[in-house]
Amino acid sequence: MNFKKIIVILILVVGVAGAGFLFKENLPKINKDFGNLIAEATKEVLTPPPLNVGGIDKKVVLTADAIIEETNLQRQENGDLPALSENELLTEAALAKAQDMFKKQYFEHESPSGVTPGQLVQNAGYEFIVAGENLILGNFFSEKELVQAWMDSPGHRANILNNKYTEIGVAVIKGTYEGRSVWIGVQEFGLPLSTCPDPSEALKMQIEQTKASLEGMSTQIEQIKDEIKNTDRRAENYNNLVSLYNQLVANYNSAAENLKSQISQYNIEVNNFNNCFSQ
Repeated sequence: MNFKKIIVILILVVGVAGAGFLFKENLPKINKDFGNLIAEATKEVLTPPPLNVGGIDKKVVLTADAIIEETNLQRQENGDLPALSENELLTEAALAKAQDMFKKQYFEHESPSGVTPGQLVQNAGYEFIVAGENLILGNFFSEKELVQAWMDSPGHRANILNNKYTEIGVAVIKGTYEGRSVWIGVQEFGLPLSTCPDPSEALKMQIEQTKASLEGMSTQIEQIKDEIKNTDRRAENYNNLVSLYNQLVANYNSAAENLKSQISQYNIEVNNFNNCFSQ
């Protein structure tokens, strides 16, 4: 499975405008989309096609706890993978999904109203790096038979044995679907966002504020520069304009170095997040 990686490239261009002037013509450049790229990387969702196994009513009672137990047994027996911990928010999302499918009579990962599995768990308050959803519909003798049906399907098996997941929520309820009495089972898997150090939103805001300040300073510098060009060197205020210009440029250059430092720190945080995400 391929994961998206974030690459933030900094291009710093420094120029000198005219002899005797210190003006940096170009602002430090940052990738304007880096925030969006981070958001994309935190929303990897794996959804194998829903599994409809049919079968007649077995008159048994299935429980979510037993399905979680059987799921963790499969993880242990197939690679000695760590057991998944039940997460209440994922359980809430799984139950909402199962109820919605019976209510609206559909059996798909995306609801008729357009809610995707990723949106479903986020609506429940679960922020994730990686998420997955397994769906099954039919009648079963036991939870073990239900989980084995998922294991016999390559896509669902891959979700159950995905070593990136650390948490799970399960719902299994009985109802009427297309005139038949059946069980619907839902597994919601997740690796929570809290697992990896999230790049600082406050620092990103500081970068944008510093950049905006630099743009304002640049406009002011250009105005003084034009005034100098249109002022005779022998004029009384010429030297004052040059001194003001150089002071503004010094302030600008100091702020530009601060921006460079902020960007560097933010990129370190992004790289740390990516390294955690890709492990």
